[in-house]
Amino acid sequence: MTRLVLVRHGETVWHHENRYAGTSDVALTDRGWDQARQLAEWSRTAGLDAIWASTLSRARLTASLCAEAGGKELQIDARLRELDFGDAEGLTSAEMAEQFPEALHAFRADPVDRHLPGGEHPAEAADRFTGCLADIAKQHPDGRVLIVAHTTAIRLALCQILGIPLREYRRLFPFVRNCSLTEVELRDGQFSVLEFNAPLDRTS
Repeated sequence: MTRLVLVRHGETVWHHENRYAGTSDVALTDRGWDQARQLAEWSRTAGLDAIWASTLSRARLTASLCAEAGGKELQIDARLRELDFGDAEGLTSAEMAEQFPEALHAFRADPVDRHLPGGEHPAEAADRFTGCLADIAKQHPDGRVLIVAHTTAIRLALCQILGIPLREYRRLFPFVRNCSLTEVELRDGQFSVLEFNAPLDRTS
């Protein structure tokens, strides 16, 4: 049995404008660094056996504070990166509505089969992410592992491991808080969700 704690990185400079970051490398805000430090404090006593992160700097830097706090070596895997949003990278919803309104309308109706133009197919992203989770679990049997990644990748993975149609990810999981805790358990090849989107301070 392995427990995996899935965490979205700290807040970035595109957060307030709700720009789609995807595979763009975007810096953390001061608040994002504060969130990362809070996560590091949590990780110090969380009984973690390993810490993993995606290659994107916002996840890697968030996780690095946790690795330092817990005395662990940070492990990186590109499969944990965010979905590539293609032509939508760096844009707000309003800007997308101006540039490709029909594609945006189709995306909102079915964000998988009608994913954003030029972007990665969400089913492929779900496969690579959940494949990485399975590999991490094999490396850390009977362990508890922190994985710092990204909001859309996490939501897609949750749908996949629970057998929910991927197109429902935006409706069922409308948001993931920065540095909130989503914990899943893998036992005998089956995933269970123990906790979703829980704030570190348990008060917000």
